[in-house]
Amino acid sequence: MANFAKIGLNNKVIEVVSLHDNETKDSNGIYSENLGIKFLTDMTGWAVWKQTFEDGTRKNGAAKNYTYDEDKDAFIPPKPFASWTLNETICQWQPPVAEPIDENKYTWNEETQQWDIVDNS
Repeated sequence: MANFAKIGLNNKVIEVVSLHDNETKDSNGIYSENLGIKFLTDMTGWAVWKQTFEDGTRKNGAAKNYTYDEDKDAFIPPKPFASWTLNETICQWQPPVAEPIDENKYTWNEETQQWDIVDNS
């Protein structure tokens, strides 16, 4: 199976669909992203599709509301908080303060710009 992201306005991912391998291989059994895109365009009339992968190709697997960055050839998740910045290398959002590494679970507090321990009681 091959997964493709339907790209809309402002390069936002509208949806992700799966195609059978038969739709992405030529008569010699050679894989081609372009064959999958052509199949989807012909079937839906929608012209902008990009294949998405879970193996780190294009940095992140695509999901609805992600953004496709053409210059980076990468899918970028939505920004979780205003204070977070994009790590351009891995295309992931990072907090201004690193999350503590210990046995506790934490949640980001945008107001205090700190990690709060999650109360498990």
